[in-house]
Amino acid sequence: MSVRITDLCINCGACIDECPTEAILDEDDNPTDDEIYFVKDDTCSECIGDNDSPACQESCPTEGCIVWDMAVEGMPSRPEISLEDRKSGDVEAEI
Repeated sequence: MSVRITDLCINCGACIDECPTEAILDEDDNPTDDEIYFVKDDTCSECIGDNDSPACQESCPTEGCIVWDMAVEGMPSRPEISLEDRKSGDVEAEI
């Protein structure tokens, strides 16, 4: 997974509307049954080739809701985000 939506999510839908790869599922379709939105790890491209930074984070009104997560092998990822930052899960998705 490239980005992750935390439990700070208020289910506003802003990120779904902005995702160029349709990688974000609403709470009704979340496979973990959590009442928050979910990023499909096999679809998220971190907006590489579409935007200068992740569109979901740019559109999200809740600070700290969208964070970096581990990149999936074979999927695009931003090289400026270190492996250590990705492992921490606490780094906001700002470039």
